[in-house]
Amino acid sequence: MSLTSKLLLTVTLSIVASVGAVAWLIEARTRESFRDVYQERTSALVSQFRKEFDRGGDGVTQGVEAIASSESMLQMALELSNGADAAAFVNAAAGYASVQHFDFLDILGPDGSIISSAHWPARVGYKQRWVVEQSSSIPQHAFLRQVETPQGNLLGIFCVRSLKTRGLNFYVLGGRKLDTALHSLAMPAGMRAWIYSSPEQGQGAFLSSNDESFDSGRLTPLAQQALEQRKDTSVTVHWDNGDEEAFHAVILPGYTERPPAVLLIGNSLQQQRMLEAHIEKVSLLIALFGALFGVVVSTVIATRIVHPVRDLADAAAKIGSGDWNVHVEPASSDEIGKLAEAFNQMTQELIGQRERLVQSERVAAWRELARRLAHELKNPLFPLQITVENLLRARESSPEQFEEVFRESTSTLLAEIANLKTIISRFSDFSKMPAPQIQAVDLNDLVLSIVQLFQGQLMREPARITSDLQLGKVPLVSGDPVLLRRVIENLVLNAVDALPKGGRLICRTGMADKYVFFELSDTGVGLTPEECERLFTPYYTSKQHGTGLGLAIVQSVISDHHGRITVSSRKDAGTTFHVELPVFEAGMKEAANS
Repeated sequence: MSLTSKLLLTVTLSIVASVGAVAWLIEARTRESFRDVYQERTSALVSQFRKEFDRGGDGVTQGVEAIASSESMLQMALELSNGADAAAFVNAAAGYASVQHFDFLDILGPDGSIISSAHWPARVGYKQRWVVEQSSSIPQHAFLRQVETPQGNLLGIFCVRSLKTRGLNFYVLGGRKLDTALHSLAMPAGMRAWIYSSPEQGQGAFLSSNDESFDSGRLTPLAQQALEQRKDTSVTVHWDNGDEEAFHAVILPGYTERPPAVLLIGNSLQQQRMLEAHIEKVSLLIALFGALFGVVVSTVIATRIVHPVRDLADAAAKIGSGDWNVHVEPASSDEIGKLAEAFNQMTQELIGQRERLVQSERVAAWRELARRLAHELKNPLFPLQITVENLLRARESSPEQFEEVFRESTSTLLAEIANLKTIISRFSDFSKMPAPQIQAVDLNDLVLSIVQLFQGQLMREPARITSDLQLGKVPLVSGDPVLLRRVIENLVLNAVDALPKGGRLICRTGMADKYVFFELSDTGVGLTPEECERLFTPYYTSKQHGTGLGLAIVQSVISDHHGRITVSSRKDAGTTFHVELPVFEAGMKEAANS
């Protein structure tokens, strides 16, 4: 990925990520604010309901107390305690209920039996045992309770008062329906409420509501969960039409620990969802504009930064390929411009150092050439000098033996002169390396033929050398078969010299990136790091014989083939030569020969 693409991607992602993070924070804060609003509205509605409940409860309590303390009620209790027939008072509750506007009213005897019932006269004679059994725990204030009526179970606000006559307790149980308290609530927009009643026996039901258009099956589990856990519960309901509503189940306590009912308050999430959708839409638009802005900014930055940097990279590549006549024009006076100036200064310093290095290497090469040439020429010159001196002494001291000495000395002179010619010929060959005649070469066939050629020498006792061919599937290489054969033969001969006591010779071929490689490894004595560094230097040799030109010629041939040769070795662990050659391609032969 280019620097321009990276810069564009970084700026765009940074802007989009920033917009997304801000949108997420705003949306989270919006949800939190709506949650606080819903909580406040729910608390206010619950508080309003409880005020209505308390007001209704106070009215029920006052009404029950008025009935229990009335003279007519005292007179009825007195007569009943004296053994009067209860049937005479069967309709008394209806009159009291009418005066106090009660929906429910039962007058109970000392054993809890119903003497008179305003809401269900047919139940006269039935017993309300809970009133007698729990008379000590029944609260003095109003409470919620389920009551049976001909129309079914109803939930009401009740109060119980007792009056005592001649040691007997009579009870007045009166109340009003709870739904009147619910209908009197001032419901804010987007809110609605229901009351879920849970009788002691049987299934619960929604007994009252200010909105009948709801699916009770979706809310029943919430109400039952609150009743089972006996604590307030909240949940979000997703309706079939796509609307969402947050519900709060508030426990409504009764006269026992078991709650008789639950107040369900619903808050519509429509406004919240609309606001969240609006925030997301606005954030998306801002992100799109931000991305466009990022493209513009990235383009501007790329023009001012990436293009000059690319010019520097191209200039560095040209220098790396050998073109030292490169100059980068500073496009500005900022850091990029200073970088271009520093690059130009560095290039000039590199050129100077390169020239000094070339001069030093040239001087060192001439010195090494002179040293090696002097060493090579000194060996045959010394016998020549001795031979000439012997001739002079023979001529002066033994003229009669001069002919015999002359013949012997002439043979010696000719042999040493031939040796001098051989040395000079080798130096001449190195200085006049032929240009490679490029063609397609099968490297595996070439290696196989050379190993077979040397097989007899390798298997010679006592220094027996075993060869191991590991030839891979490689394409044809671009090269001169004669020169490449000379390279491989030279490497094989060097490896044989490194195995005076025998050993193993391993030949490998294969692919490495875009090059075909040939490796030759031996298990010989190995080389030191210093010897590896000087191994390809002309006239350097670590052997007792030779001119030190063999590996220098090998390196020269590989370089002419646009390849590379390296050596790796460890003392007493063997040596490996690694040669890389280019793959043969159409047109390479003509380009190389031209």
